Amino acid sequence: MKFIVSSSQLLKQLQVLGGVINSNNTLPILDNFLFELDTNQLKVTASDLETTMSSTIEVESDSQGSVAVSARLLLDTLKTFPNQPLTFKTEDNSTIEISSSQGKYDMAYFNGEEFPKTVALASPSKTVINGDILATAISKTIFAAGNDDLRPVMSGVFFQFSPENLTFVATDAHKLVKYTRTDVTADEVAEFIMPKKPLNLLKGILGTSGTDVTIEYNDSNAKFTFENIVLECRLIDGKYPNYDAVIPKENPNKLTVDRASFLNSARRVSIFSSKTTHQIRLKMAGTELNISAEDIDYSNKADERLNCEYQGDDMQIGFNSRFLTEMLSNLDSTEVMIEMSLPNRAGILTPIDGVEEGEEITMLVMPVMLNS
Repeated sequence: MKFIVSSSQLLKQLQVLGGVINSNNTLPILDNFLFELDTNQLKVTASDLETTMSSTIEVESDSQGSVAVSARLLLDTLKTFPNQPLTFKTEDNSTIEISSSQGKYDMAYFNGEEFPKTVALASPSKTVINGDILATAISKTIFAAGNDDLRPVMSGVFFQFSPENLTFVATDAHKLVKYTRTDVTADEVAEFIMPKKPLNLLKGILGTSGTDVTIEYNDSNAKFTFENIVLECRLIDGKYPNYDAVIPKENPNKLTVDRASFLNSARRVSIFSSKTTHQIRLKMAGTELNISAEDIDYSNKADERLNCEYQGDDMQIGFNSRFLTEMLSNLDSTEVMIEMSLPNRAGILTPIDGVEEGEEITMLVMPVMLNS
């Protein structure tokens, strides 16, 4: 098999696919890219068995065939070329020769038949969603997903599709984010849990592409198709916790504060907090928010005051500063509202502005018990 391809175009596609490949694969063949040539269409695939991604590139060729080539070696080589046409040609001694304007390079290849085949989705449901919206939904939720191997269902993002809206939820039991779009709907009700790795890959590629993404899914797998890319992954098996039950409904105490000032204060004050609890204390009364932290072991202490709008009874509540700053960093609004009921009940964080039409974001953070 022989084909000619632009070095920069190939590198761009391979760098996208390279994110799928694990550093320590159980099967050596998975350290490779699969090249499948069908005249002027080259399909390149990378897989870790759980997630498989492929992209199609236009090339100059009149041959067919499939080979698996070392991903690391090929990426390292391509990064050094200025943009130019490269000729790939398989030789009889199981090597593939790459010819550039500078010289020739031989690398070993494996038979493409050894590469694991992707499973076709049996009777999938289908939804189409704008790439921008999907990328936003992922980035607004994925940071809140857990890392606990003992609770795999909480290590992914819960997709909940219905004819009314699409909802994306992530939680690690300390914090929870629910992102809803009422301007995008599905034909039927469906729910599944997406692992983090393919979502991070999608988030990186979609960026600001704005193209439509076709999502096909059944009970065990999901497939995302857009432009020249297809990503397939195995879903996390299990039942997602009833997240609605943990969102407190009655929250009479409402704090409205400038997001950037609050975020900067929380970051500064948290430097002085205990290194084990990362606890910061919020004290609200009238138009004043007092943020403080103390590390008794080292006699470190910080105290700041912010102007705010507060309706409700004077109260003090403790939060883990890392969770709070993470949530505030993932919002784009000028002002945020925190709704609370009691110092031992979760606080609900919502943006007041900067939200698109049809977009709803609810963030929930569990309090830390205050050591008085």
